[in-house]
Amino acid sequence: MNLGWLVVAVLIASPLAAQDWYEPKRGTAERKALMNALRPLAEVDLGAPVEFVVHDLRVSGHRAFASVQPQRPGGRPIDIISTPGFARGEFSPDFMDGTHMQALYIKKGNTWVAVEHAIGATDVWFAGEPFCSSWGPVIAEFCY
Repeated sequence: MNLGWLVVAVLIASPLAAQDWYEPKRGTAERKALMNALRPLAEVDLGAPVEFVVHDLRVSGHRAFASVQPQRPGGRPIDIISTPGFARGEFSPDFMDGTHMQALYIKKGNTWVAVEHAIGATDVWFAGEPFCSSWGPVIAEFCY
């Protein structure tokens, strides 16, 4: 009987252990640092200025994940056709999920660095290796 309770305890604890991340609260220095690390990458492809609507932001240790919707100040949507990325031939609106962005970060010292990102991805590009072994705690549900 004790073994049965042990199995139940492990099954209950496993999903909780898998969610070993937190979301930095709005207005915190950490959240601002994460968005500021992503902003130059967004502005190179989407043009400046850019602000973000955060859909998902997760931090675990020195790793982080963000899923954001870039927009112009005041909430104006970004016209993909008028972006530098489109002008360079890097964006094809018919084959993109708008301007939605995902990013994977590493904290180096006291600085967050967006080391991988995508704009308009129509797949879950970060599912699997090499990403899951390094960012597993913040993208666990995408890693099988």
